[in-house]
Amino acid sequence: MSVAMQIGEILKVLPHRYPFLLVDRILELEPGKRVVGLKNVSFNEEFFQGHFPGNPVMPGVLIVEAMAQVAGVGLLGAIAEPQRKLLYLIGVDRCKFRKPVVPGDQLRIEAEIVSLKTRICKCRVTASVEGAVCAEAELLSALVDRP
Repeated sequence: MSVAMQIGEILKVLPHRYPFLLVDRILELEPGKRVVGLKNVSFNEEFFQGHFPGNPVMPGVLIVEAMAQVAGVGLLGAIAEPQRKLLYLIGVDRCKFRKPVVPGDQLRIEAEIVSLKTRICKCRVTASVEGAVCAEAELLSALVDRP
């Protein structure tokens, strides 16, 4: 079953808040299998002031973070009592950046959950703009109890 989520529902799942919440909408969600989310990239984002003046480019590390957050929605949606858990990003493998992400782009992030064990999760994630892949990676996360 595929489920869409608006920002209010995303805020119930992810602990991130401004300025570090990098998911605007979930288009598709099959808990424990795959998830598709959107990040609208606005010129008003603080990081564009210094990266780079006169030639704004979204930092690769923030693209990876957006990919991890979208994957996190899919992973947390697959477990019982997700409000009692946190996901920590513990590994980034086979990461490649293929195309710059700039203001006005809409980043479409697709995550396939490869493995979901008791504490360690692995996802294959791609980020694209208008069908062109901008970044891809395999992400490892650890599922831990919230303090």
